[in-house]
Amino acid sequence: MAELYPSLAQCAIVATALKVLLFPAYKSTDFEVHRNWLAITHSLPIKEWYYESTSEWTLDYPPFFAIFEWLMARAAVYVDPAMLVVKNLGYDSWETIYFQRATVIITEVVLVYALSRFVKSVPLPNKQAAHVASLSILLSPGLFIIDHIHFQYNGFMYGILVLSIVLARKQSTLLYCGILFAILLCLKHIYLYLALAYFVYLLRAYCLDPENVLRPRFGNILKLGMCVLGTFGVAFGPFARWGQLLQLKDRLFPFSRGLCHAYWAPNLWAMYSFADRVLIQLAPRLGVSINQHALTSVTRGLVGDTSFAVLPEVTKEYTFLLTLVFQLIPLVKLWFRPDWDTFVGAVTLCGYASFLFGWHVHEKAILIVIIPFSLIALKDRRHFSAFRPLAVAGHVSLFPLLFTAAEFPLKTVYTIFWLVLFLFVFDRVAPVPESPRIFVFDRFSLLYLTISIPLIVYCSMLHQMIFGFERLEYLPLMFMSSYSALGVVGSWVGFMVVYFSA
Repeated sequence: MAELYPSLAQCAIVATALKVLLFPAYKSTDFEVHRNWLAITHSLPIKEWYYESTSEWTLDYPPFFAIFEWLMARAAVYVDPAMLVVKNLGYDSWETIYFQRATVIITEVVLVYALSRFVKSVPLPNKQAAHVASLSILLSPGLFIIDHIHFQYNGFMYGILVLSIVLARKQSTLLYCGILFAILLCLKHIYLYLALAYFVYLLRAYCLDPENVLRPRFGNILKLGMCVLGTFGVAFGPFARWGQLLQLKDRLFPFSRGLCHAYWAPNLWAMYSFADRVLIQLAPRLGVSINQHALTSVTRGLVGDTSFAVLPEVTKEYTFLLTLVFQLIPLVKLWFRPDWDTFVGAVTLCGYASFLFGWHVHEKAILIVIIPFSLIALKDRRHFSAFRPLAVAGHVSLFPLLFTAAEFPLKTVYTIFWLVLFLFVFDRVAPVPESPRIFVFDRFSLLYLTISIPLIVYCSMLHQMIFGFERLEYLPLMFMSSYSALGVVGSWVGFMVVYFSA
């Protein structure tokens, strides 16, 4: 390990210094969300946590994350007790800002530890590639933008995800893999996106005999079942006893929200919404009727239910069916080949399917694809070719989260520097595959990267110079989301080909 330079610890220290400098930077409403959750969990009994509604930012994460907030509140009371008052809406003293920003950095130690375990777990010939992939995750523009400026705790939770994936590599640690993933689900329910891949892999590799699927391992089934059910029992048991499970369900799964988030996540529905906006302009020439109500819907970037003016409406059931189908397809291979590489590929493809076809997907959820994919992106050049457009599209699509002038150079310079550095290093490190490369995807990713640069310049600067701040203000967001969606979809198709041909 001595030849791996710079080390994860060294990079973590340098990154921490930069993140500390960002303490005064822009913070989104998520900052107030988590301050309010600190106040709720500190000031109220557990029975009232999921009923408190003084703020519009009600507690809507699973119980383990609420406990996580409660633990942080034990320290927050010594920093500034006023931040823990439920009625202090929008409270953001400098002590509060420093405390909350610091907790994001401190809890990210979990990610550093998980990545170090990942590097140690790979065979010696692959350690350099694993180290490079680990550094790319640790220094990710996604975590930089979402956690340390916009404000969330993704680094902490993705650390648990990476550690569970690492523990899935050996038969002796598969049980701990399942337990960690169950804990993760009780921290943030977005990881349900990946649950089917874990279920199939643990069933096939741990609960059934690898040589004979008709020969169950009853001891392993009992251990895994008791541990997973025990974890969920600890998290949800008290609320079940108090008859609050329906209240938790309403808080955790607010299906009343529209198909698209206020900023379109770069998925299939962004492309669908873009096509609808184009057809609105063409409808008079084509003789197609227009739904006038839809002209003020979320397809224009506003908050509310999504309606389409020309194209058919999309229902929750339809998105669920599409997501399920495209998750089940890679799971077929995982069932017949339950090895670690196939498992990580299946986790990645389950993340893709949920992101591309899910209901009300946030652009921040792209990390659920990028991070597991990063662990196998350097397996060979075919994997890297599929990863490259995802790395560009996924990170660039996060730019609208930071819309203030002061953060513009931060997000653009840091992201471009990361892309140039790591895509160059990935290209040097990724080995030539044994099977032929799919060159069409290589050409696509290079062309996509080239076009993205003028697009970023136009959306970030030229549009306002040409049209001002008031006219067509949503056009850059529409272009950014739709173009990013093209990259994510292209990456998904490319990786599907690689996954099934490997």
